[in-house]
Formats: sequence, C-alpha cells, structure tokens
Amino acid sequence: MANFTEAQLIQLKTALHKRYLHLQKEIRNELAHTQDISDSELAEYVNNIPDDIDTALVDRQINEMRELEMSMRYLSELEFGDCIDCGNEIGFERLLVYPSAQRCIQCQTQYEKAFPQESSPSL
Repeated sequence: MANFTEAQLIQLKTALHKRYLHLQKEIRNELAHTQDISDSELAEYVNNIPDDIDTALVDRQINEMRELEMSMRYLSELEFGDCIDCGNEIGFERLLVYPSAQRCIQCQTQYEKAFPQESSPSL
C-alpha cells in the first residue's frame, strides 16, 4: 500500500464516500420520473427510454460506483494507492481528486493511448 498518513487515509475515505453518495443521488434523480408512469404508458415509455433517460450517463455512473466500492474495499484491506500496472504509488493528490483511480498518471496516459475511447459519433 502507498505510504499515506492516517489523516490522508481519512481524507481519501471521505472523498470516496462523498463521490459515491453524489453518484447515487444523480442516478436516483435521473430515474425518479419513471415511478410516475402508469401501466398504459409503460409500452410507450419503454420505446422512448433513450429520449427520457441518458442511459449512457447512468451506465457510466454505475460503473464508477463499482470502482469506488472496489477502492473502498482496497482501502480497508490496505491495498489502496498503488498503480495496478507499474506498482508505484498513484499519489495522494490524484486520489483525492479522482478517488477511484487505479493507475498513476503516467500509466493512465499510456493506457488511454493504447485503448482510446470511441466517444466521437461516426457517420
């Protein structure tokens, strides 16, 4: 495990928990209006889900929540803060900003170059 002080570990645990709760709230808000749909409107609603709910956003949020859960587990098991690729310390500042980070900045940069996300729409 990376060499963090007790105060830093508390800060990281707090950051993980705050981000988790924030994502949970965002997902609930995104899905909240689905509770008001009657049975007769359900078929039409299901056909228009992409119009009503940003499913990609909710999917990303759920995946980030899973990463946060894993990071919380690693923190409690003292396996937190080391890069999964090179084994070096990720860095307190990076983890404070992005609590579920699994790679140091250098390895994350290399990973993003090797596996670029296809976020651009294609024609």
